[in-house]
Amino acid sequence: MIMPKLRFLTPIITVLTTRTLTSCSTATTEQYEATALTSYTWQVKYANNLNSEPQPRIETFVTTSMLNRNGVKPPGAVVGPDDQGLWWPTLPPRPSVDEVEQRKKSQEESGKTELVKDVKYKFTYGVGNAQNTLPTNYEVYRQVVKAYPTRQALQLTLGVNDNSVEKAEPVGK
Repeated sequence: MIMPKLRFLTPIITVLTTRTLTSCSTATTEQYEATALTSYTWQVKYANNLNSEPQPRIETFVTTSMLNRNGVKPPGAVVGPDDQGLWWPTLPPRPSVDEVEQRKKSQEESGKTELVKDVKYKFTYGVGNAQNTLPTNYEVYRQVVKAYPTRQALQLTLGVNDNSVEKAEPVGK
């Protein structure tokens, strides 16, 4: 039987052990690039009953995308920059009623045609002869936009198992 006073220690010990086993590592680099892939995609949900089916089938139609690099206006960009400093592609053509109906299976109903906006952030950096490209977030992208013009070195905080870049901070600040 666990004594009442020690009962609260078990969750704390578990958290500390988990943090130790999944701790993040750091790296410093002067060779880096951040990208933000912005995209628009038309999609429609299909189901036998859209109101009660928990996971309707989603069909995607046309997608357009634009690759933003280090905050610089991409060639051919006409939409942007938005409130986050990102440039967007032109809207893809909306699927016609015929196209939406063609993808419907028997007994299914189709939902509204929806335009989905998406951004995928990546960070590429070099340390020695090795080059890594990892997923990242908006905050890291914005830090690169600020540091890139002067090529200021960045201290990176990598995610669990070094599978992502969680933070980028200028060295010497």
